[in-house]
Amino acid sequence: MQGARKDATGAYMEIREDRGFAGNAADGSFLTSILKKAAIIPELRTASKGEVLKELVDALYLTVPNIDPHRLVKLLKEREELGSTGVGSGVAIPHAKYPDLENIVAAFGKSSSGIAFDAQDGQPVHLFFALVAPEHAAGLHLKVLAKLSRLLKEESFRQRLLAADDPESIYSIILEKDD
Repeated sequence: MQGARKDATGAYMEIREDRGFAGNAADGSFLTSILKKAAIIPELRTASKGEVLKELVDALYLTVPNIDPHRLVKLLKEREELGSTGVGSGVAIPHAKYPDLENIVAAFGKSSSGIAFDAQDGQPVHLFFALVAPEHAAGLHLKVLAKLSRLLKEESFRQRLLAADDPESIYSIILEKDD
């Protein structure tokens, strides 16, 4: 069974149960349908876990202005209290569910120097993908997390993201891996 709904930009996202995620119905993209260039931070300015979450939310707010940034930061911090979303290998995927959101949205941030984020391997985090999902999209939320986790396990993908220095380059690298 398949369906469609509009994402935050008004583009139609196709719900494809056979592939397990939402993608843009026009071109089959997935990650790039939830991550907009305006929500990509090529070099985070902050140095603490709480500040990183706020900076990522501020970037998300540029593409989804109907969210309450303070509320979303609080939700992300509450999720971090359950256990760090720092998955290791320099990667963190902070995520939360947000009421009244229609589609999953994402922000990306990079820290060349790395940020202490209580990662599972104890190492600093360099790559951050923040995901925010509607409360009613638990299954899709988990599928997006799984997809990101698989991609970010690839050393070459992580290295290319670390080497990129502008939103366009980062977006292009992600687009190459998008399906």
